Amino acid sequence: MSSPLKKAVLVGMPHYLPKAFPDHLRDEIGKITSLHPRLIDGAKWRDDAQALADVEIIFATWGMPALDAEFLAAAPRLQAVFYAAGSVKGFAKPEAYARGIVISSAWEANAVPVAEYSLATILLGLKAFWWHARQMRDGTFSHAKTAIAGAYHSNVGLVSLGAIGRRVAAHLSRLEVNVLAYDPFADPAIAAKAGVTLVSLEELFAKSDVVSIHTPWLPETEKMINGSLLRSMRQGATLINTSRGAVIDEADLCQVLKERADLTAVLDVTHPEPPLPDSPLLTLENVILTPHIAGSIGGEIARMGDWMLGEFDRYLEGQPLQHAISQEMLARMA
Repeated sequence: MSSPLKKAVLVGMPHYLPKAFPDHLRDEIGKITSLHPRLIDGAKWRDDAQALADVEIIFATWGMPALDAEFLAAAPRLQAVFYAAGSVKGFAKPEAYARGIVISSAWEANAVPVAEYSLATILLGLKAFWWHARQMRDGTFSHAKTAIAGAYHSNVGLVSLGAIGRRVAAHLSRLEVNVLAYDPFADPAIAAKAGVTLVSLEELFAKSDVVSIHTPWLPETEKMINGSLLRSMRQGATLINTSRGAVIDEADLCQVLKERADLTAVLDVTHPEPPLPDSPLLTLENVILTPHIAGSIGGEIARMGDWMLGEFDRYLEGQPLQHAISQEMLARMA
């Protein structure tokens, strides 16, 4: 006799749930679970607490409530959360791990578009794209006015080799560039096999034509990118940040960019986000700001739901999970 279907519910921001779990994914989930018909707004979960009383599986995205004592009391049968988004730090609480609840995240799926964005901006940086655009606009264009690395035997520096950094390195391995990386936790043998040279943070900034930051925001990484590192950058170099704004000392960055018109900063993230109205980042000509678009947006969001459906299939079949987040992993994750 087959086991009864596990009772499941979708939880998160109403705007994002249909994007993370579009109709075809919800149909698939409905075939293999007893899926609650309502989408639960994570910010108003108490209004639907009755729906959580016997739920065993939560499919979630941005807006997942904290798995604290109150929530867990409302969901006493909860076994697993499959999170179609990135960082779980906002909701993965010790109480959940103490109760043995499985938490799986699509953070590696979210790394796919970030790596694609990073590759695109790295290649534009190697061509001094934004400097040339400024010169064309000002009518002062001249190839002789700045160093142009190009994408042949130039140096690209990656700060951290996590899920995103590794994907960026893999993209770059198809190009004729030298990939440098700073990551105190990286295995030198694995890095070498991937064609990456591990160096100190100081050497990376001094030697790279483009520096792309992928380090998580942790107490020990806050403001780790300081004025000394920034001033050491090569003539015409580009700094790219798709991680978190707080890992850069933004006051130092603004000062260095005022001093060094040859440098360009491409910032998809800032601290705070967006920048305050009086922030120099909004007016400096050698700053390119994008509104945190490197991660999954639009149709890319459905990839995360798709990955979590695959993870749930493995869970049902008793196979090892590929994207489970342990309590120990959280200490080094964004």
